Amino acid sequence: MDIEKNKSQLRKLYRSQRKDRFLSENWLHILSASEFVNVKNVASYISYEVEPDTSEINKQLIAVGKNLFLPRLLADGDIEWVPWDGSKEKLKATGKSFEPIGDAQIVDLDVIIVPALHVDRTGMRLGQGGGSYDRALAKSRAWKIALLHRGELTSELLPTQSHDQKVDAAATPEIIVRF
Repeated sequence: MDIEKNKSQLRKLYRSQRKDRFLSENWLHILSASEFVNVKNVASYISYEVEPDTSEINKQLIAVGKNLFLPRLLADGDIEWVPWDGSKEKLKATGKSFEPIGDAQIVDLDVIIVPALHVDRTGMRLGQGGGSYDRALAKSRAWKIALLHRGELTSELLPTQSHDQKVDAAATPEIIVRF
């Protein structure tokens, strides 16, 4: 079986499992990680459906004076980063998710909070399948942390392709695991 077909089947399985066991929790504990202490520019995202909820993290990042950037998908599938002040008026619905309104900035990000369906013991993440985050992560030296629900951090290796990017850490509602 080819890798892309295998990854596609895993995405379908993991999305189904996520819906079946979804609990509303928070990941605020990641903000006390040493990698967040003396940083200024943090990228996050607006979670949707049964993704780990980023709303409290985003509010807290703004409250403590961090520059918060959200991703906006370009026509070619790449991501650009747009500063966001927490205002719902500065978001627009695009499909199931929300994207920031405003001018993108070229910025040296210190931390990127990354969505993922699963992360394996080496830090390899399985995303939604568009490759947008893999391309963005490849261009950044930021510390990258994926948010996961319980049971989505696996000891089994995920199938990978040459463009796939690892994260530096993964967080469940209870723990942070660094790779």
